[in-house]
Amino acid sequence: MLQLLRGKKSDLFVKIALVLITIGFSFFGIESYFVANTSTSVAKVGDKEISQDQFRDRFNQYRQRMIQMMGGAADASFFERPEVKRQLLDQLVDEQVLLSANEKLGMVVPAERIRQEILAIPAFQNDGKFDPAQYKLVLSSQGMSPAGFEERVRQDLGLRELPMQVAATALVTDAEVDTYLRLKDQRRDFRYVKLDKPAPENTEVGADEIDAYYKAHTAEFMVPERVAVDYIELDGAKLDVNLTPDDSVLKDRYEKEKARFVTNEQRLASHILVKVGGKGSADDQKRALAKAEDIEKQLKDGKDFATLAKQDSADLGSKNQGGDLGWLDKGTTDEAFETALFALKKGEVSAPVLTSEGYHIIDLRDVRPGKTRSFDEVKPELAKEFADSERERVYTEKAGKLTDLTYQDPSSLDAAAKELGLKVQKTALFPRQGGGEGVAANPAVAKAAFSDSVLVQNNNSDPIELGTNHIAVVRIAEHKPATPIPLDQVRDQVRGKLVAERVAKQAKTHADTLFAELGKGETLDQLATAQKLKVENQKGIGRDAANVDSALVKAVFAMPRPQQGKPGNQLVDLGGDNYALVQLDGVVDGDPSTLDAKTKQAARTTLTQGAGTAVTQEFIAALRKGTKIKISADKLQDL
Repeated sequence: MLQLLRGKKSDLFVKIALVLITIGFSFFGIESYFVANTSTSVAKVGDKEISQDQFRDRFNQYRQRMIQMMGGAADASFFERPEVKRQLLDQLVDEQVLLSANEKLGMVVPAERIRQEILAIPAFQNDGKFDPAQYKLVLSSQGMSPAGFEERVRQDLGLRELPMQVAATALVTDAEVDTYLRLKDQRRDFRYVKLDKPAPENTEVGADEIDAYYKAHTAEFMVPERVAVDYIELDGAKLDVNLTPDDSVLKDRYEKEKARFVTNEQRLASHILVKVGGKGSADDQKRALAKAEDIEKQLKDGKDFATLAKQDSADLGSKNQGGDLGWLDKGTTDEAFETALFALKKGEVSAPVLTSEGYHIIDLRDVRPGKTRSFDEVKPELAKEFADSERERVYTEKAGKLTDLTYQDPSSLDAAAKELGLKVQKTALFPRQGGGEGVAANPAVAKAAFSDSVLVQNNNSDPIELGTNHIAVVRIAEHKPATPIPLDQVRDQVRGKLVAERVAKQAKTHADTLFAELGKGETLDQLATAQKLKVENQKGIGRDAANVDSALVKAVFAMPRPQQGKPGNQLVDLGGDNYALVQLDGVVDGDPSTLDAKTKQAARTTLTQGAGTAVTQEFIAALRKGTKIKISADKLQDL
């Protein structure tokens, strides 16, 4: 019905259709038209939904990260694969079942843990120390508030904590470490004869044979289906926008948003942390308090704060800097710590302050009063924001018009192009899998061009996202169905395939025959002599041997140990119609007793990490099994 409406230009027709639809609603209940279609989630985990926006944001982050890792050389079509999208969605589902488990278990990430995590992020530091002004500036540039970012950090820590605790339950015994080292350092002795790809016995290929092969394999000799599209492109970066505002506009924004330019009072502090030992009992707390009071007494007696911090503080992040925490403002520390800090006067040292971490002794070294930045100070910043928002506004307005106009007349791009001052352009022909030039190189364009709505129904496409503030609408300009390449043009190619098949069959038959003879009692040396081949000897070869064909090494280490001194035999496919006859003569395990403690510990760490990963995966699988999960594959594929 919607497609029918889209294809009609008559306002009268649309009005009549809407009246009929309204009558239908009144008879059957309007809710029945919406209840089944209100969900826009790509998955539902228990009573929690993973929205399309959540998935799209995470997918865009993943795509950007992969493109950066590959130096911009990533294949764009890779990100359109259903299995790639499903893998990322499974990660989001795993995260949600973990968050739900945290809620059920009552797990809470302490505020101090969040603070320490944020303080350690290099992007928020100046000269290696946390800078609150830098913190706010970075978050503002990303469109985030401190509260929103701290909540994100809290969630990330929550996602890590439970798996870490589960992984920590994995145990690796000494016997398992020794077994691993014996296998890891195992050496094998083997001999082999390489059977090179043979020359073809017969290269004569008859015309009938070529014709029969061509008819049976026509699909291999096709010019693929191709289309060329007309398109109009709207790129926000190329819009002609007035980016120079009057001072009155900027001053008005400044007055409305003055709170943004207020710098809160900041305090330069150092601290000494005394952690509560044991299980945190009353006696443990008394001992910690006594130690903290002793440090306080030493400070009153004239001892240097930085020296005592290096000597006695339990905060590994600050003790080597004499307890220096840098400039702090409200909202970045534990509540009790903050209350004590902002109650001090410059130069004062606090009494022991109890927080969830332990007892803190705080030294207030300096105070930086809050102030409001003047209009002249922030004018460049406001001008840039105006330019960005104005470009965004103009782009959004034009993108909306482009969408409306191409929907109103789905049979042409001309009206939209004329209204918006855009040019209708045309691509060269490109296949269904994409890979063309210009906009056609974008997989989303190929996907839209070959969609039923565009290719079969001859409509304009929906707006296609090409990048940030960059869209295009396409329609079919030319369509060439897939057609067989005439036999005369591929005759030599067909002949080559037939000869190659003969060689492959000949090589495999020859290799199988020799291997059968080896199994009947013929020795490797006898076979080599008869075939005028050379026997290669390899002694003490490890799993990581770099000077031996990797296919040989892999096959040799997959062979069972020789029994009762009788060597084992194997036929190995080396690829490219090359084979090898292999004889495994001996296996020598590694000797863990000859290894030092450091090497054994590294092996234990490797096994523990592997076991931890396995047990964590099992734990998450169990959580998923106990949770009702619904995946909307159709919505996922459309993203």
